[in-house]
Amino acid sequence: MKKSEKESVEKSDIIVIGNLHDTYFAIDIADFLGQKTDFTDLIMLKTFANTEFCPRFTLHDEDDLQSIGSTLAGKTVIIASVHRGHISRNELAMRNFIIARAAKDNEAKEVILVEPDLFYSAQDRGPKKDHGYTPFDRDIADLHKFNGQAFTARLYATLLKASGVDVVITVHNHSVSTQYEYKNIFGENNFVNLFPDKIFNYYITNSGTVDPKNTVIVAPDKGAFAYVSQVANANGNNYPVVVMDKIRTGERKVHMTVAPDSPYPLSSVKGKDVVVLDDMVRTGGTIVTCCKLLQEYQPKQIIFMTTHFHSSEETKSNLATSAITEIITTNTLPSILNRDSQGRLRKKFAVLKINKWIASYINERLGLNLKIKEPLYTENMSDKNPRSDNYRGLSDN
Repeated sequence: MKKSEKESVEKSDIIVIGNLHDTYFAIDIADFLGQKTDFTDLIMLKTFANTEFCPRFTLHDEDDLQSIGSTLAGKTVIIASVHRGHISRNELAMRNFIIARAAKDNEAKEVILVEPDLFYSAQDRGPKKDHGYTPFDRDIADLHKFNGQAFTARLYATLLKASGVDVVITVHNHSVSTQYEYKNIFGENNFVNLFPDKIFNYYITNSGTVDPKNTVIVAPDKGAFAYVSQVANANGNNYPVVVMDKIRTGERKVHMTVAPDSPYPLSSVKGKDVVVLDDMVRTGGTIVTCCKLLQEYQPKQIIFMTTHFHSSEETKSNLATSAITEIITTNTLPSILNRDSQGRLRKKFAVLKINKWIASYINERLGLNLKIKEPLYTENMSDKNPRSDNYRGLSDN
């Protein structure tokens, strides 16, 4: 590290690092927070020959024998953690534990984990009554679903805390049980579940993808209504909302209809730009059923917006339907930026890189007083998307 870079880092109380050498997610957040030094010059992410991970913070002067064990004193260490596919979540989780411990063992004041798609949060309850808070009374059938399994949401939260993590920042975690566990373990103010309502509303209103004066927003089921309403009414806007209802007729089959208490009827989508919103997509079956029903009411176009996009062959096959004009998602799962992960859907895809938005929250939380301007995202799309500046009517091959 150059002397000027080292002096700059030493003057700052904030250090942003990643748990992999080449994670642009950490690099971007660091840049938006004014960290000019590459984080790989601040920490060595080395692995021993026996495969054990051994990170080492390198801010100190090798000739300084006075500050051994206290080189991070007074500093806040931010670990940016995202799953990119080629390294398992198991390994990334272990890296988070050891990096956090290295920070605390060298007297870091605070360790913040930024994990947009929170690891192990899907297993949000276990086989016993006290394994997870739920807004409903857990019956035998619900307990049986988890029989013989681990309550990993609680385990991961407990291990993060024991490792030295003080604050967890995630994005749009939908599990009430997982949120309860983290708030119980970290405290109400130290588990931050960022909702992208203002981001999505800003995009709907300003991107030119839809006509804001001719747009209806749809919740694909009653469970999504609260979130969809937040999006519809964010930033001082007031988009009309249609709420759908689904009845499961099989493990992966649903019947879709409009909810009896929907604020607007299905007929209100005729001739309109329709935006269907959900927190995540894993197979796409429910969304396709919803969009095909909406299509029967002759909207101008149907756009699907989701926070977390889990790319799989089944998902890509389902969402290739003509009922969906475009798919908007975020980079909480960065592999979706890869054109191979988008596959046949790349002509429909736009990805909102939300690193700037996350940095904006950290800026506000830590009182850094940096000027971070809107839009708080960067849009990324394939040349095959008709809205791309480089679109030339290219083939799908």
